[in-house]
Amino acid sequence: MRKQILLGFSLLASFVVRAQDSTTTATPGKFTFSGYMDTYYFGNFNSPPDQLNIGAAGGARAFDQRAGQFGVGLVQGKATYTSDKVDAVFDLTWGSFADLGNYGNVFSLNSGAATSTALAIKQAYITLKASPKLSFTAGQFGTHIGYEVIDAPVNYNYSLSNLFNNGPFYHIGLKAQYAFSDRVYLMAGIVNNVDRVYDNNHAKGFIAQLFVSPAKGWNVYLNTAISNEADKKANGKDSTGMYAIYDLTTTYQITDKFMLGLNAVTGWQTGGYQQGANPYATATYTTKSTNWGGVAGYANYAFTGKFGMGVRYDYFDNSGAARALLAADGISGVTVKSLTITGNITVADGHVLLKPEFRMDSYNKDKFYDSNSVLKKSQATLGMAAIFKF
Repeated sequence: MRKQILLGFSLLASFVVRAQDSTTTATPGKFTFSGYMDTYYFGNFNSPPDQLNIGAAGGARAFDQRAGQFGVGLVQGKATYTSDKVDAVFDLTWGSFADLGNYGNVFSLNSGAATSTALAIKQAYITLKASPKLSFTAGQFGTHIGYEVIDAPVNYNYSLSNLFNNGPFYHIGLKAQYAFSDRVYLMAGIVNNVDRVYDNNHAKGFIAQLFVSPAKGWNVYLNTAISNEADKKANGKDSTGMYAIYDLTTTYQITDKFMLGLNAVTGWQTGGYQQGANPYATATYTTKSTNWGGVAGYANYAFTGKFGMGVRYDYFDNSGAARALLAADGISGVTVKSLTITGNITVADGHVLLKPEFRMDSYNKDKFYDSNSVLKKSQATLGMAAIFKF
């Protein structure tokens, strides 16, 4: 396998060199620097004793985990170089959300080290443009799967959906993209695995995306990631622990003010190391095959150039207990329905976004503590996020 990959890289390098040499002289590149930071406060109507809104077994929300406290989510500094022949991105992040988004990363290759600058790397990749239609990207890049991203200024809602929270978040590897036209492109690539910088076995994962724009303002993305996620056995051979996810993301800008969106996902994993209650802890080995899936609908309306409202309803089925959404016992699988209503207020010449937000999470089993430490099936939070971007 390694020989085939090295041979493929050699052929790819030769092709890119010939393709770039055949193009005309490139115009000078452009360097840009951007970033953001976000801070928030959310109150929990259940008033749990420890002010956690993540539920008794954890995992109810992957990022905005604490209520009744002020918090800083993520600080980003992103440098981008763009030219006719190459793009390069250095996307560094700090803060609690940055660590959570890198949950599969090892702290350090140095034995005994508690922290590492590797956790600051959100994205770091190079894109070579072999032709106006064909490009190759290598490095660490955010996942192509899903409707939402980790970047708070990009999402309309501040809290992230259950579909996003169950990943994947990022990949590291090589991908190629070919644009058949302005309305159709295909991306495919090989990666180490899912949500992990270093490969834990000999196998490589496969990723792909098909983009189609059937009409003006209507975008459709068909996405997948397939990977053997099991660790190597003591004899050096790989265990079987296949992971696969299939994702549909679509948006339709009906008018300049009104947009609809949809995200539907189904996934399965069989054998190998499957995740338990804590998505940031070591998974346990199992031989069972488990499916999960969900759907999320979005509607956003801009009343003015500086004020809008967005509604999201999402449903996630983790009855098989493969992913992180579990009941209070930390074992039983659940289904969860969430309704999120978010305002978007733009101030300070567009540099500051204020996002007041109400969210209700409803489980089919006990999940959340109230002020008397009694378990309940639902929780509601209300708060505000402030985002500065430049």
